[in-house]
Amino acid sequence: MSTQVEATPDAAGIVETELTYREAINAALDDAMAADGAVLLMGEDVASDGGVFKTNIGLADKYGLERVRTTPICENGFMGVALGMSLVGLRPIVEIMFADFLPTAGDMIVNQLPKYRYMSGGQTAVPVTVRVVCGATGRFGTQHSATAESWYMHLPGLRVVTASSPGSAYELLRAAIDDNNPVLFHEHKGLYARKGLVRRGAIAHVGKAAVLREGSDITIVATLLMVERALAAAEELAKAGIEAEVIDLRWTRPLDIETVAASVGKTGRLLIVEEQVHAAGWGATLISELSIAGTTWKRPPQRLSLPDDLPIPYTPPLEDAVLPTAETIAAAATTGVRG
Repeated sequence: MSTQVEATPDAAGIVETELTYREAINAALDDAMAADGAVLLMGEDVASDGGVFKTNIGLADKYGLERVRTTPICENGFMGVALGMSLVGLRPIVEIMFADFLPTAGDMIVNQLPKYRYMSGGQTAVPVTVRVVCGATGRFGTQHSATAESWYMHLPGLRVVTASSPGSAYELLRAAIDDNNPVLFHEHKGLYARKGLVRRGAIAHVGKAAVLREGSDITIVATLLMVERALAAAEELAKAGIEAEVIDLRWTRPLDIETVAASVGKTGRLLIVEEQVHAAGWGATLISELSIAGTTWKRPPQRLSLPDDLPIPYTPPLEDAVLPTAETIAAAATTGVRG
């Protein structure tokens, strides 16, 4: 169970507390289920000892096995069940053990969940939240290490969100569960042990990026684990006299181009940091949209991404080598500012 809250809520009912990323997800699930009896959790092993990644500890005991349901290994099947549940007034949360397994539920994610509300002429809502465990650093190999944050950007009707810290994990997951549209919520396995401030009771704005550090020399945009590394790089850059503005994109659909454009309008420089290949992703889309809008660049935009022709390796040294680091981010930003 997540850390017990002892502080007094403020006037808005928000309590500030320190939790790990894992505990923040647990707290968001707990608070959403307590607030609304229509919210339930389902997926493979979700009720067994707190789930594979221990994000669901205590929920089955507290809410019972009717609301915390372990499913067979059949992603497309139980995603279809979740769709049916949502159409009759429930708000299912589906846990997908690894983002790489999303294609096994491809028909539901691509052809059903995003389109059902449109095809009903707005007569139905589809409040299905799909929690996706993603990312490298866990030494899980190439079939268990994708982020998938850009895989489903092409689907009208679907929202896609990424959480980079305990605070954002809580607020974004609450926003996803409250939304009447289907949402893919990405949680990074490499962040589960991180601690940070959580505003328990707060709910994030849909489609809004967050400026985590202000700066005047270069804009760095990142998601998930890369946000942490971008902030570490910004601290090193500051020692060298370069002030980087760091933006946590948070949502890849809808994409908050306005916040990024405002920052680039100030700095004139952009560095995209992605734990994915660059082609057809959110980074490429941002650069395209900013260029189409007539952005004046002091230097051409840059990107740090995964190699286009190499899956995530299993061996630790190679896995580490393909990911952007604080050091490579700082080096790229320095080149972007000073040449």
